[in-house]
Amino acid sequence: MDITIHASFLPHEDPDVSLAFYRDALGFEVREVRADDGWITVGPPGKQDPSIVLRPPGAEHGVTAAERRTIVEMMAKGTYAAVELATADLDAAFARLLAAGAEVVHGPVQQPDGGRECAVRDPAGNLLRIRELR
Repeated sequence: MDITIHASFLPHEDPDVSLAFYRDALGFEVREVRADDGWITVGPPGKQDPSIVLRPPGAEHGVTAAERRTIVEMMAKGTYAAVELATADLDAAFARLLAAGAEVVHGPVQQPDGGRECAVRDPAGNLLRIRELR
């Protein structure tokens, strides 16, 4: 069986701010912007997969207004969604995120497994962990 990751979904509150962050701070290419429903698809330049789909919180069918409020509250605390990214140059990626004004959770640190990572939050509060490729 050959299964791969095609897309991961993260919520956003402001499509313009989120688009700018993922395009400018992370260097992702913009693959699709759907103005009618606020969905934005981004991903690593020059690669078809994987993608990150940014969408309004509670965009799934069947989510009640109360559930959406809970999602928004969790986003504000930074406890709703996360994704792990990877780069060959963690220090340069972290410097670029700092320059873009990303909320820093922690700077580049050595992990018990010997790898290095940093963690930031995107404008919607989603946790982004960035691992250094070895």
